[in-house]
Amino acid sequence: MVYEMAEALGIPRAVDRELPPPGSGRGYRPSQFVMPMLLMLHGGGRKLEDLREVEAEVSLRELLGMKSLPASCTMGDWLRRTGQDPRGLWGLGRVNNEVLRKVLEQDSRQEYTLDTDATIIESEKEDAQWTYKKEKGYQPLLGFLFEKGLVLHDEFRDGNVPAGAGAVEFLKACRQRMPRGKRIGYLRSDSAFYQAGVINWCEDKDDRVLFTITADQDKAVKEVIKGIGGWRPWKGDREIGETVHTMNGTRQAFRLVVQRWPKRQLELFDPDPYEYHAIATNREESAEEVVDLHNQRGEVENYIKEVKTGFGMEWMPCGETHANAVFFRLGVLACNLFQALKILGLPSEWRSRTIETVRWRLYQVACRVVHHSRRVVLKMAAALEKVALIRQVRRRCAELAYSTS
Repeated sequence: MVYEMAEALGIPRAVDRELPPPGSGRGYRPSQFVMPMLLMLHGGGRKLEDLREVEAEVSLRELLGMKSLPASCTMGDWLRRTGQDPRGLWGLGRVNNEVLRKVLEQDSRQEYTLDTDATIIESEKEDAQWTYKKEKGYQPLLGFLFEKGLVLHDEFRDGNVPAGAGAVEFLKACRQRMPRGKRIGYLRSDSAFYQAGVINWCEDKDDRVLFTITADQDKAVKEVIKGIGGWRPWKGDREIGETVHTMNGTRQAFRLVVQRWPKRQLELFDPDPYEYHAIATNREESAEEVVDLHNQRGEVENYIKEVKTGFGMEWMPCGETHANAVFFRLGVLACNLFQALKILGLPSEWRSRTIETVRWRLYQVACRVVHHSRRVVLKMAAALEKVALIRQVRRRCAELAYSTS
C-alpha cells in the first residue's frame, strides 16, 4: 500500500528527475535508494542496517519489482554523496513539494495554519554541535500545516543554531512551497519567532497573514503588562487582559493578549505575585478565543513526535551534517507519504492514528505470494474486513494515479 501510494503520487519518477543521476550506467538510480529507505522507515527501521530486513522480504520485493537493493554501506555513501551535491537536498525538497501539491489539490480548503517549531536530536556524531540544553546534537526547524499534519518545510541545522535564526527566510520558503490557489492564512509560533521581521512579514499588505506568537517577556513587554487594567477572571485561578504594544522595527502596533495567575512561591527579589503568559497577535477575536486558538499549537508536539519517534529521526546515521540532512529529509518525506496514505487512501476514522498503530493494525499482516495460471496471487492471513480495507486502499491509489497522470 505504501509503495502504491508513492507510485500514485509520482514519488519514484520525481526522485529520478530531481536528484543527481548515477555516475555510470551501471549505478543505482536515485529511486532505488529512496524507495527502500521509505519502506524501511514505514516498517519501523531505525538504522541503515535495517535495510537488510527489506531485502529479506522476498515476497514484497517480488511484488514491487525490486530485484536488488543497495547494501547499507552503499546507502551511507549515497547519503554523503547526495548531501555534498547542491542538487541533492534541493531535489528532495522538490519531491516533497510534489507530494504536497497532489495532496492539497484534493482538499477544498484554500487557507491553512502554519505551525513552526524546532526540535533537538541528540547525537555524538563528529559534526554535531552543542545545543542550549548542553548536549551535542542537531536542531532542525520544521513548519507543519496544522489542518493536514503535513510537513511543509524543514531546515536541518546544527545544534548551536538558535531556533529563531533566519525566521523570515524560513517563512518565505514556506510560502513558496504552497501550491497555486493555496495560501498560509494563519501563523502560530513560540517566542523564537517573536521578531519584528516576522511580524512585518505577516503584515505584508499584499499577502497579510494572521498570527499568534508567544511574546518574549523582555523589559518592554513587562512594562506594558504592568499598565493593563480591567483583568477579568478566566479559567480556574487565571485572569486575562490585553493591551497594545509595538517593537523597534515593526511598522505598526499589535495586540498583546496576556494571562496571569498567582505564583506558587513568591520570589525574594521580585515582588510581583503573578506569573504571566503573553501572546502577540493581529487577530480580532476576543482575548479568550485568541488564547484557545493559540493553544492548539500544542498539536505540533505530536507532529514532531511522529517524525522523530514514529519514523526514526531521533537518531542520525552519519558523521557528516550534510549526509544527516538528507536522511532527515527522507524521514520528512516518509512522514508526508504516511499522511497522504491516511488522507487519500484510508477511511476518515484512520486520520488520527499514528504510524505505530497503523503498523500494528494494518502493515503487519502475514502474506504469501503464489503464482497460479500466469497470475500473481497474494494470500493474506487476515479477517475479511481487513482484506476489504486493503483492497479499498489499493483501489483509491489506482484512482489517484489515474487522476494525476
